[in-house]
Amino acid sequence: MVMRNSRNLIKYLVAGGVTLSSLEYLRRHDFNLSSIGLVRFGRAFAVAINVFIDYKVSMYGVDSQQEDYQELKNKIHLRSAVKLRTLCCVNGGVFIKVGQYVGALEYLLPKEYVETMKVLHNDAPQSSLQDMCKVIKEDLGKDVGELFTSFSEKPIGAASLAQVHKATLHDGTTVAVKVQHADVQKHSYVDMKTMEFLLHIAARLFPEFRIVWLAEETKRNLPRELDFILEGQNCERVARMFAQFKFLKVPKVYWSLTTNRVLTMEFCEGGKVDDKEYMKQHDIDVDKISKDLGKLYSEMIFVHGYVHCDPHPGNIFIHKTLQGQQEIVLLDHGLYQVMTDDFRLNYAMMWQSLINADIEGIKKYSEALGAGQLYGLLACVLTARSWNAVTTGIGELEQTDAESDEIKEYATVYLPQISELLNNVPRQMLLLLKTNDLLRGIEWTLQTRANASSFINMSRCCVRALSNHQLKSCDSWVSRTKIRVREMFTQRKIDLYEMYMWLRTTYFGSLIFQLFYGPQKPVPVFSGF
Repeated sequence: MVMRNSRNLIKYLVAGGVTLSSLEYLRRHDFNLSSIGLVRFGRAFAVAINVFIDYKVSMYGVDSQQEDYQELKNKIHLRSAVKLRTLCCVNGGVFIKVGQYVGALEYLLPKEYVETMKVLHNDAPQSSLQDMCKVIKEDLGKDVGELFTSFSEKPIGAASLAQVHKATLHDGTTVAVKVQHADVQKHSYVDMKTMEFLLHIAARLFPEFRIVWLAEETKRNLPRELDFILEGQNCERVARMFAQFKFLKVPKVYWSLTTNRVLTMEFCEGGKVDDKEYMKQHDIDVDKISKDLGKLYSEMIFVHGYVHCDPHPGNIFIHKTLQGQQEIVLLDHGLYQVMTDDFRLNYAMMWQSLINADIEGIKKYSEALGAGQLYGLLACVLTARSWNAVTTGIGELEQTDAESDEIKEYATVYLPQISELLNNVPRQMLLLLKTNDLLRGIEWTLQTRANASSFINMSRCCVRALSNHQLKSCDSWVSRTKIRVREMFTQRKIDLYEMYMWLRTTYFGSLIFQLFYGPQKPVPVFSGF
């Protein structure tokens, strides 16, 4: 009875504390309650209080050294994640967007949150056909029946801000029509203020849960994502920028049927990039797909500094043409990150240091990237490797199951430090962490060979980007020749490393390797630049 009364007292105290903190926050941030959607805000506030109280009350009096401590905490994580996912689905719009972001933060948040939110990438709530037709009529001035000879009743894809329908133009062309959810823009201001408010309260009650940057990023990017004309322009820019990649397919935009809320594009066939069964059915070379994807994103990051901001499997399709050409279809161009030259070059130097296992270089460029004394943590988060692997040379040792388990365990233990790191690094870094996770996740799902790793293509682009930068400050042909020779020599070393990794995956190569070096000892054929 005493315990129950104690828990009830704690529950009321926490609820009262949260409410008082909330009112003070609203007052200081000019949150005009008379002009916002009270139902949406109230729903979010109620769920937030429920989650916070669950943590405080359930963990009250529990010793962290108890045998079932972590099991209890995992259960609370899962309960809370399900509640928050339900809130995201009911409120929709910005809440779905933030939930999807959480679902992409592998190694950065408890797995219960990541796995629970991840389904929002593929199972976002849908708007009715009537609502979609209304938006089209308002923006294009004609009924759907006047614009298209057919228009699918069910969407072929639903996302946080819009959904896509398959349609046919009067000339017989099949198109994909992306239509914004009717109320997204109307609710966007309220939702962003609400999200910002909730994350500030969470940071106050749980100091280790500091992801206020998530609200800041969403607030900064949302207006651009809601502008479909900008998305169409991004489509055309990317198609021009990477025209040399014959494997890349970017949908054509039909401008006469495009507005701020309606985007009509070429319809592209294909399966999701992580659909291994689709690859088998269509005889698609998964190793080539992994190589090409690594090449594309490395070129974006290190060479152009213009990076696709929503790299999840639902936005990357794979298609094999009638001529047998494998294509990577890149979708959802609503948001791109433009990187500053300073950031891009510091990031390239950081990777050069990681590949060389250069500890002093890692410290130096971690400092330049805002990590400060958390340089070791940044190195591990960037590579998804243990510190031992980083200091040994990430290009020389393959990740073991034991190392993978160690990383996941550390992700929970060092959550406060990870939160601090994410609050300190430039916002551009958050996107790169997401991109790295995408590439690694796809390689793991498709079980690609080691020589097809995105790490190899990333190394090539990194070398080229740094060489191009050095050439800009050269004033003699001798200096330029030295830089070009050094670049060529390094690229050949990468070629040898790629050949070595391919050889290790062959039957006879693995036998020879074990005969001369033993089953565990790697050959350090690639020690960097």
